[in-house]
Amino acid sequence: MQTLRIGIVDLDTSHPGNWVPIIKELGHQVVAVFDGGTVHEEGYASQFAERHEIKTVCESLEDMVHLVDAVIIHSVNWDLHVERARPFIHAGKAIFIDKPMAGNMRDIRQLLEWERTGIRMTGGSSLSVCVEAKEWHQQHDLNDPIVTMLAGCSVDDFNYGIHAFYLLQAIMGPGIESVRSTGLHLQHQMELIWQDGRKGFLSVGATQGYLPFYATIVTEKTVKHLQVDSSRLYRSFLEASLPYLAGESETFAPLSQLLEAELAALAARKSFLSGGQHIALKQLSDEDQGYEGAAFAAQYRLKVKGH
Repeated sequence: MQTLRIGIVDLDTSHPGNWVPIIKELGHQVVAVFDGGTVHEEGYASQFAERHEIKTVCESLEDMVHLVDAVIIHSVNWDLHVERARPFIHAGKAIFIDKPMAGNMRDIRQLLEWERTGIRMTGGSSLSVCVEAKEWHQQHDLNDPIVTMLAGCSVDDFNYGIHAFYLLQAIMGPGIESVRSTGLHLQHQMELIWQDGRKGFLSVGATQGYLPFYATIVTEKTVKHLQVDSSRLYRSFLEASLPYLAGESETFAPLSQLLEAELAALAARKSFLSGGQHIALKQLSDEDQGYEGAAFAAQYRLKVKGH
């Protein structure tokens, strides 16, 4: 096994602190961190590095490039992801971008362009490789087709809601053609249509209590309800991703397939804003109103600070 030298970019969320111990347990090194100050005050990166025994705190992304084989980008402001990735792309480093990978078509197009150059790049939601989805596929009779599926979660529409899009795709597979918002009733409900005519449904958004990630899958012969054990998500995700970043395996899913979840979320937003029209993923353009990462990050910072 190749031991990766990994850099962590932006320490905004709980993910870096939860992921670093698992990365080390899997035999890799976290050698450097950088924090852009979106959420935390100056000095937080040094405290984080000391707590997790990370040798180097970088003042810039350029300082990190020559130290690492791969980088994990955790910026809560998803609009920063492309620019955070750019110096590592130019240096040919492997890149992991945490969910949501992008919130507008311009950034998605850039990520797809980089993928076509052969750069090793992955990311998104841990729900794409969750144990529950894997086990369902292992037990599923291929001669028993899916009739429909409902998936969902709480908290918000995009930063957290994107997990439900990934869970739906993890079961139904790629090939989402269009999305229709069916409106709001406590949460945002959506209909997703696959190229082969299958339909799946999502319900995401804030609720009074926390809802776990869930899915109900209806086939011609069975009904199965899944509730995801979140304590297993990070390890499963890193076990699937790090060998690919190290060049030791193929990716569990191409970046273009993973980004279908973000595209579907953008189509759902466009549909909602247009009064519930069916929006084909191919219809999306740079002019569409996406999800604003800076606005979300500002709200996130206030919550972290207890405001």
